[in-house]
Amino acid sequence: MRRCLFLVFVLVAVFSFQIPGLSAAYAADIDPGETIVYSHAGNVGPLNPHMYSPNQMFAQEMVYDPLVKLNPDGTIGPALAERWTISEDGKIYFFYLRQDVVFSDGSSFDAYAVVKNFEAIMKNEKRHRWLGIIDKIDGFEAAAPFEFKLKLKTPYYPCLEDLALARPFRFLSPAAFPEDGDTSQSIKAPHGTGAWKLTETALGEYDLFERNEHYWGEKPKAAKILVKVIPDPVSRALAFDSGEIDIIYGQGQINFDTFNRLKNSAGVSAAVSKPMGTMVAAINSAAGPTRELEVRQALQHMVDKKALVMGVTLGTLSQADTLFAPNVPYCDLGLPPYEFNIDKAGELLDNCGWKLVQGKRIREKNGEPLNIDFCFIGNDAAHKSIAEVLQAQAQAAGINLNLLGEESDSFYRRQKEGDFGLILNPTWGPPYEPHAMVSSMLLPSHADFMAQSGLPMKAGIDEKIHKVLACQDLKERSDLYREILATLHEQAVYLPLFYSALFEVHRPDRLGNVSFGGGKTDIPFREFVLE
Repeated sequence: MRRCLFLVFVLVAVFSFQIPGLSAAYAADIDPGETIVYSHAGNVGPLNPHMYSPNQMFAQEMVYDPLVKLNPDGTIGPALAERWTISEDGKIYFFYLRQDVVFSDGSSFDAYAVVKNFEAIMKNEKRHRWLGIIDKIDGFEAAAPFEFKLKLKTPYYPCLEDLALARPFRFLSPAAFPEDGDTSQSIKAPHGTGAWKLTETALGEYDLFERNEHYWGEKPKAAKILVKVIPDPVSRALAFDSGEIDIIYGQGQINFDTFNRLKNSAGVSAAVSKPMGTMVAAINSAAGPTRELEVRQALQHMVDKKALVMGVTLGTLSQADTLFAPNVPYCDLGLPPYEFNIDKAGELLDNCGWKLVQGKRIREKNGEPLNIDFCFIGNDAAHKSIAEVLQAQAQAAGINLNLLGEESDSFYRRQKEGDFGLILNPTWGPPYEPHAMVSSMLLPSHADFMAQSGLPMKAGIDEKIHKVLACQDLKERSDLYREILATLHEQAVYLPLFYSALFEVHRPDRLGNVSFGGGKTDIPFREFVLE
């Protein structure tokens, strides 16, 4: 019976992904001398380069290339485009494409393939509007077989950064398009120009990638990557201990205590990346007690971040005092941190009428207790731990944080509708920071817009965001970012907690040296060497 059910899953996978040659037995027969074994919480999905969940970003980056790429040092470098030019007014981009590139199905890559992909992306522009470049695109064409011309309505300085993202501006083989050219629902097969190609998948079991022998760049050192489906960090750690998987890599892949244990284990190499985003709570300036600036400022002063970092991350990460880490472009501003000071928090609350009544632990104003809803994803262990620590610390200042741990769908609905007092709202990391996150503040698609919507200067902030995204002068752009971020800092609409990072664990006698990629989802499998 179990074998029959498994075969049903396999047939569903073949039908969904249209990948020939599926072999359920393959996972048990891998050659360890040529295959690196990784794990992920679920299957990688159909790997549509232009769409989102259930397509997994790390796998989209394995299979599909961008025109330009994010380097580990944060700069933008060539990828499918060998070079590019930008017009003096910042509105015309010419990309000069590599002429030695083919897709994994053998189809040729050229400017016409780029146009076909851009057309499919723009057909679904409403879905992609969170990304600033979408509304800026005025037209595009194949100026020559290997020259792609992109025209913008207005200058947009992060154009290249947006084109370097894991999605949607990646390139599918024209032969893999649906007949109507609309990729928003499905594709025929995941054929890209990347270093890897997806060759087998078994739902709930694994996905197998093989080296793309057509790849235009330096070929991967390993022949295959097997991604086993392991839903939770505890099981993943046990799989690493037993040698079932070779590497743990990413965010949320491993618990903090397990990482510390493995870091101190013989024969194991463990590393933490530079900051890759910020764990932050957005504070609603438009509803409830947090409409008052003094309440938002009191929340900043009530948090003992050192205790939080030690209690939640066991000291593996560093406390955050600003929305973006200082290593993010334009964000090393020296803004004064809100120091941990319960007395200061109490003074601010007293000043705006939230008083401690004798015999009560929670402050009141006009007979109403100081209750603030704090929303987070309930089945995320780290989120839950953060919420519980903050709740305990808030009580010391006379604030009751009402914890609302919910399923992700409800959580994201609250973000968009502003139905929160505080809500965990992690930043996106490179290459999205700061420009893509700042751009998203203009629309009610995330918690940021709603958190800022009660600020009296919100219209002015939005005007500066539009200006900074179009600004071509580096000094003026830096000044605008300073004004935007300093205002948000002073208005206390974000409560930064700690800077997030990638964690990596492997055995050097198996994989040798392992480095981090340029972004959170860029796993440099191509560079991994089997010893």
